[in-house]
Amino acid sequence: MMSTEPAATGLAALRLLRDERFAEILPLFPPNLRPMVTAEAIEAAWSAELRRHGPVTAAGTPFVEPVRGGMVQVKILVTFEHGEVALLVTVDPAGRLLGLQLAPADAARPIEPWRAPDYVDPARIEERDVMIGEAELAVRGALTVPRQAGSWPAVVLLAGSGALGRDETIGRNKPFKDIAWGLAARGVAVLRFDKVTHAHPELVRANRKFTATDEYVPHALAAVRLLRAEPGVDTDRIFVAGHSLGGTIAPRVAAADPAVAGLIILAGGWEPLHRAALRQVGYLASLNPEGAVAGRAAFEALARQADAVDDPNLSESTPDSMLPFGTPAAYWLDLRGYDPAVAAAGLGKPILVVQGGRDYQSTVADDLAGWRAGLAGRPDVTVHVHDRANHLFFTGDGPSSPAEYEPAQHVDPAVIADIAEWVLARQSWPRR
Repeated sequence: MMSTEPAATGLAALRLLRDERFAEILPLFPPNLRPMVTAEAIEAAWSAELRRHGPVTAAGTPFVEPVRGGMVQVKILVTFEHGEVALLVTVDPAGRLLGLQLAPADAARPIEPWRAPDYVDPARIEERDVMIGEAELAVRGALTVPRQAGSWPAVVLLAGSGALGRDETIGRNKPFKDIAWGLAARGVAVLRFDKVTHAHPELVRANRKFTATDEYVPHALAAVRLLRAEPGVDTDRIFVAGHSLGGTIAPRVAAADPAVAGLIILAGGWEPLHRAALRQVGYLASLNPEGAVAGRAAFEALARQADAVDDPNLSESTPDSMLPFGTPAAYWLDLRGYDPAVAAAGLGKPILVVQGGRDYQSTVADDLAGWRAGLAGRPDVTVHVHDRANHLFFTGDGPSSPAEYEPAQHVDPAVIADIAEWVLARQSWPRR
């Protein structure tokens, strides 16, 4: 069994790779992830690096950084005869492997401090920490407001899937901080907060009836209430902006609080989550044809789990191991049959949909098409597609991949402008 010391875990994983003891890596993953990992897939990825760069000649000192929800990532620079690669080992608090990735060498460097985008003048904004929610499930957040006097519209940001913090931090990047600062500099107050899965992972894991509604709605409603009590905020112009899965659930927030002025759907998921996950796995496999055969077992395992979600016999007694990511059935039952676009259309509120043309996680073909169909005929719906943007609204060219999230970059200023202009154009009206 691996050490609970993350650096030792990372080095042990590297040692098994170098010794070509690929099958011995599998038991180091938690039981719910083992069906999605094969020795053949690990061997294919490692052998590809050996063919590209030659034998391993050295390994750097592990660097450990927190990720989210108590997890850490161990970064090790691996030197080959003709090149360098970063080995990224994600480890949970119990010392179990949650991820094993080979990435460009730059990914092994410590994360540099976030710097404000060029399109933001920090002198034009103020930010302070806040608490959202109640009792043991309260979470930390940040309220960013313009320095200018006046009655500001406001936006609550809902992060995507996973145990994400208030900034949606990924590597060196903080897309939600970009959005918050960018909007505040344009005259819009923004409230963002750590997801409960990030702040209280143990409490969430202990609650087998935990749902996607529990994941988002209570804290989102608390955030709206906090904004209503904030001096300077126009209480008739408080909007909810959800990214990815946050966009999927955003209509439920507005349904629970009819005074929410409108919705902003940022790369919102429309296709059911379990099917979208399967599609993404297939897409990522297509980027690496060399490992496609080895990765087939992982795809087939996830396909079986996705079928179990759709099974009419799914119940809260269904074993977690039969379901995607080992997530209990209550979560999937809460989402099953839910059409976010239809739910949004029924609210009778203005809606802005912003989509990246290169997004492989929430796609134009699968997700945006669903939003368009569900919102068809609504004159108060605006859709903007940014052709060069990916899922995080970073710009680039060619097929998108996880590797392009790694370099330091910022949300496209055109996306910030879209959101700000749409929000500022909404006029205050009496609450219904």
